[in-house]
Amino acid sequence: MSGTSATRAWPAVRRVRGTLVPWALCAALLLAACDGGGSDAKGASASPKDTTCDGKIDGTAHITVWFHAGPSGESTTLQSQVKEFNKRQKQVRVELVTLPKDRVYNDLVLSAAASGDLPDLLDFDGPNLYSYAWSGKLRPIDSCVPAGVRADLLPTIRQQGTYAGRLWGIGTFDSGMGLYVRKSVMKKAGIRIPTGPKDAWTATELTGILRKLRTQGYKAPLDLRLVYSQPGQEWNTYGFAPAVWSAGGDLIEPANHRTADGYVNGPGSVEALTTLQNWAKAGLIDMVKDDKAFVSGRSAISWCGHWTYPEFNKAFPGDVTIVPLPDFGQGTVTGMGSFQWGVPAGDADGDAVWRFLSFLLQPAQVHRMTVANGAIPATESAIELSPQYAPGGPEHLFIEQLRDGVARPRPQTPAYPAITDAFSRAFAKIIFDRAPVRATLDEAAKAIDKDLAAHDGYPMNPS
Repeated sequence: MSGTSATRAWPAVRRVRGTLVPWALCAALLLAACDGGGSDAKGASASPKDTTCDGKIDGTAHITVWFHAGPSGESTTLQSQVKEFNKRQKQVRVELVTLPKDRVYNDLVLSAAASGDLPDLLDFDGPNLYSYAWSGKLRPIDSCVPAGVRADLLPTIRQQGTYAGRLWGIGTFDSGMGLYVRKSVMKKAGIRIPTGPKDAWTATELTGILRKLRTQGYKAPLDLRLVYSQPGQEWNTYGFAPAVWSAGGDLIEPANHRTADGYVNGPGSVEALTTLQNWAKAGLIDMVKDDKAFVSGRSAISWCGHWTYPEFNKAFPGDVTIVPLPDFGQGTVTGMGSFQWGVPAGDADGDAVWRFLSFLLQPAQVHRMTVANGAIPATESAIELSPQYAPGGPEHLFIEQLRDGVARPRPQTPAYPAITDAFSRAFAKIIFDRAPVRATLDEAAKAIDKDLAAHDGYPMNPS
């Protein structure tokens, strides 16, 4: 396959080195689940010296790229980038395959890994990197990424892509989160507007603000974007683990990730989710499962991510500002991380893959993608091309949080899929069913520890 790229959607998943068919999905998933990542998994610490890139490309290289079906602007931009890359040079030919998003995409990756049919370049949701790296599904890319490129990356991009002291993934964009507020509404109600992370509202202060907004006619003044709280979605963990961290809690023991007991069900975690549940019980949270609470005027505050800024600003031009998430006791904390690129284990020419990745990381290309999907540019050089992120710009808070340590990664452990599943289910029960907070988090701790036990704590050298 030379010349221009070929872009396909499910179910036509064709690769250079093999074929993956939909009917193989269930059987392959069973194999992947049973062996905890593959019977030949070596573990991150057992990986050989990183020779993914040796600085040369032999002949004309053909690489296949898998990409999740994200926002339409994101997909069409990547398609255009592939075509432009193939047109600019002849040594590396890229074929792009677009696949379903969300949990279906991760299932497909596991299936392909079990059958030895992964592509040459794979994109995936950042927190899955640690499971993929541990189980031998990825190759480290330390040898591919020059020091200058690495230095240009936001610290959160480097952090998310690192596991066991090695770099396994790299993204062209990051994420941001905060509270969206209507400036005119806050001014009318006499509510102060925080100017940055150091003067974030406390959780207690926000409780009073929500009650005051109710007297201003907002029956359910806080939008938690509960439309995203569907089974298998990442929102419950991405969106609300920051509240747990801010209260001094955690989802798992942070140093060695050996147990969740005493952490996901510890005092800080219970405190944070009790506060959120109390807001729900008091009717302060908009419980309608749609995405219109803020733009329709039902709610005056929206707890959400960077992707909603264009929509909110369009609804209320010049009247929307972004402030930090509330401080539950130990400072405001926010989420970070998004889709990253990684090189699957296999015989792909790492230098050919890096040639394409380095093109995607050029400032103009990062800017192009983030204009299309509204995400945060992954590099300092691309941030300089985006006035909205400059000091005084409407989305500067996102940059400030990612640069200054306010943003925190989701647990960097191969157990993350089990952690997010357990926490997400617990959050839904606590908010929607009003389930007892401590007992529900106890069950989450048991589920996570069961997974840890089943994998012997995810040692670096799994047998």
